[in-house]
Amino acid sequence: MKRIKMIILFILVTFISGCWDVTEPERMLYIYGVGVDYKDNKYEVYAQIVNFVNIAKSEQPNLESNQVEVGHGSGKTIDDAIFSLYRSMDLKLFWGHFSYLIFSEEVLKNGNANPVINAFIRYRETRYQTWVYTTSDPIKDVLLLTPIFNKAMTLSKISDPENSYKQDSLIEPIDLRELIIMLNEPSYEVKIPLITIKENWETEKELDKAASILGIGVISPTDFKGFIKGDKIRGLQWMTEETVRSELTFKIDSHEESYMTVILDNLDVKVKPIVTSDNVNFDIDVRLNVLVSEFQGKITPDEIRKGVIKQVKKEIEDTYKEGLKNDIDIYRLSEYVYRQKVETWKKQQTDGKIRLSDDSIRDLNVVVGKIYSGRKSFEETIK
Repeated sequence: MKRIKMIILFILVTFISGCWDVTEPERMLYIYGVGVDYKDNKYEVYAQIVNFVNIAKSEQPNLESNQVEVGHGSGKTIDDAIFSLYRSMDLKLFWGHFSYLIFSEEVLKNGNANPVINAFIRYRETRYQTWVYTTSDPIKDVLLLTPIFNKAMTLSKISDPENSYKQDSLIEPIDLRELIIMLNEPSYEVKIPLITIKENWETEKELDKAASILGIGVISPTDFKGFIKGDKIRGLQWMTEETVRSELTFKIDSHEESYMTVILDNLDVKVKPIVTSDNVNFDIDVRLNVLVSEFQGKITPDEIRKGVIKQVKKEIEDTYKEGLKNDIDIYRLSEYVYRQKVETWKKQQTDGKIRLSDDSIRDLNVVVGKIYSGRKSFEETIK
């Protein structure tokens, strides 16, 4: 009986395929980032290939080998461009580590981004948690950026945006999953972080280039609404509870030429649509805490509170008006109507959006909860 079992087991083992069709890791190339441009009615694809030796390291990589190489392919469709890239590769390309996607301005125009998104979300090796960006700089130059101190590419600002976002929550990162959701829900617009190359770091040998978040690009399913950059986008961070912490610089009323910087955190944002006749207005309540880390001269908590409220209101209003100039519902106010007053939304929406004006925000109420000063009280350290 035992011999019969052994014979049966041996026969079954001969039919087990094992791992015969698995490609060895050293016989693959690993794609980490992709940039897509659109020129002369063709898609231009730039692929960032990461050195497998360094991809799992958090310490400084091997300086004798390149961290990344960037390949280029072009075609009439996005798949055509990718296969053009395949033809110049020595090894099979693995997409399982694909972490971020960068669009040029030309791709965002006229809905050219839609085929790109479709191509990447349908491929079985890619993930929905792929970070999305846009840029006005040459895409190849952005993909060739390496982290400060030549750290591993997995620790770069572009591939791991949540890490730096926890320290300075100016522009919220977005991945493919969130992008698709926002494009399919009112107001059918999505804000994509705008990155640029800055040379504000320096080694003992040369200037060092780094990626920096400059603002946002806004798209709808069929159109590119434009960029909003610099100070004009600052109000966005005060209208989302995703903000972890961010700085606010304002002028003290009692000291006309004195400025003060504080850290704001623990945001609580409430938006209530108010329907009157044929109009929809909005009451907005923003509650936040203030951390004071620096000040000069005598200043009271009441002065800080007044300065914070005044500046936060100004930044929220300025960003809102900048959005209106470009026909952008920057705070997705139409979605609040859709969620809370769906019948009103059905009657008044056009392409998913409620008609907005300078007066649509009826009441903007900013409340400062706690004001705390870290280690010390409201006294100058050096008197």
